[in-house]
Amino acid sequence: MKLKNILKYLFIAALAMQLASCDNKEDVDPIFNQTPTERLNVQKKELNDLLESSEFGWKAVYFTDTTQLGGFTHLFKFKSGSVEMASDFDNDTAIYKSEYGIELGSTVSLVFTTKNRIHLLSDSNNFPVASLRGKGYKGDFQFLYYGQDNGQIIFKTNRSFQELRFVKATAQDWADLPKNIAMIPNVVGASTRPLFRLLETNDGSKTSQFDFNFTGATRYATANSIETGSNITSNIGIAYTATGIIVSPPVKVGNQNLTDFTYDSVSGAFTAAGTNNVTATIKYSNKPLVLTDDYKKLLAGNPNNVYAYIYNLTNTASTNSLLFNTILTELKLSLPAGAQLTRIQPWFNNPDGSNYIEYRFGNATGATIARYYHYFTVKEDATNKVVILNPLQWKTSTLSTAPVIAAPAFLKKLDDQLMNPNGLYFIKQGGLPYPAFTLTGFNSTFRMTVYPFQ
Repeated sequence: MKLKNILKYLFIAALAMQLASCDNKEDVDPIFNQTPTERLNVQKKELNDLLESSEFGWKAVYFTDTTQLGGFTHLFKFKSGSVEMASDFDNDTAIYKSEYGIELGSTVSLVFTTKNRIHLLSDSNNFPVASLRGKGYKGDFQFLYYGQDNGQIIFKTNRSFQELRFVKATAQDWADLPKNIAMIPNVVGASTRPLFRLLETNDGSKTSQFDFNFTGATRYATANSIETGSNITSNIGIAYTATGIIVSPPVKVGNQNLTDFTYDSVSGAFTAAGTNNVTATIKYSNKPLVLTDDYKKLLAGNPNNVYAYIYNLTNTASTNSLLFNTILTELKLSLPAGAQLTRIQPWFNNPDGSNYIEYRFGNATGATIARYYHYFTVKEDATNKVVILNPLQWKTSTLSTAPVIAAPAFLKKLDDQLMNPNGLYFIKQGGLPYPAFTLTGFNSTFRMTVYPFQ
């Protein structure tokens, strides 16, 4: 074929393809006729219209980090760049007004531009426990918009890219918010309830039990299986509701995920129900779930053993009971300004055969300013697996020549609990970031967490 004919055919083919391309443009989705900025502006309007569309605003239960923190309920009502907001972060559930914006970036985002309740979770100087110093509650105040799902607005947090959903609020949600705060004592555990708690799950055929410990400051619970040889844990963040709690991550029972627990005021239990008789219940027990022989190492004939409640370490342990913490608070109020009980240190089987509890006090700089020693003998109650500390004399020194002193009145309430005539459970404690044991009063709500030195 001649060259000019080849070129002719190529020209005709190219022309045909161009015409076909022009015809297909009429079928292309009009959205692709928009620039990226135009498309983002459409999303911006869509989001703002959504935020303003709900009569009673929106509700979000915000779990900032489910590996160490619980959830916080926030209510929002948006209008023309202003937002009315309330939360159950603390006892202040009042409504506050601030500003918000819809910003354009790689995607559209909702930003709370002036300070309000949501910012309490993002303030790095506002932290619940020492391990979160400089991190705060790990929250955010900018949320990336990812569309809608069944009437809910889907966001992802700007920092951790974690999903957060806004659901339409009701008038009842706003009215009930203070009830979330009223639920807190029921979760923490009232002093009138038994000390020990467990998470019990039933998959319809088998019941499993987990030791349950809750930390109010972080709204977080640790639950460790009590079954021999099992290392299963079910650690969960907790958010309060008017009728109970919501947990995240869910408690998995069989192939079901349970999140909503309802409170029973008679028993103090929180129960979540699935289908086919699947349940999970957080409830009380009158004694430890597992009675161990740990206490035997405190008996005469064993090597020297020393344990201590240490203010800078075990003070924040979730295993300290409300009664113990209350006694410490009352004790501090009775001390001179700046003085602090820094250690409660039981010594067992000392080289001279003695046993005593050392109560150590320090000043504001951390220097030790006083020590008191309460001597005791040790008796075993093998039936109940407890150790009984029988009180002897008090001293301010362990020297054999140190004089006996009168029992310090300001230590009486604390010391009486440790010298409980019915005895103390002594059990190795898991779920803490350091080795620990607990001394717990028999038929009492007193429990102190101690660090072992050996």
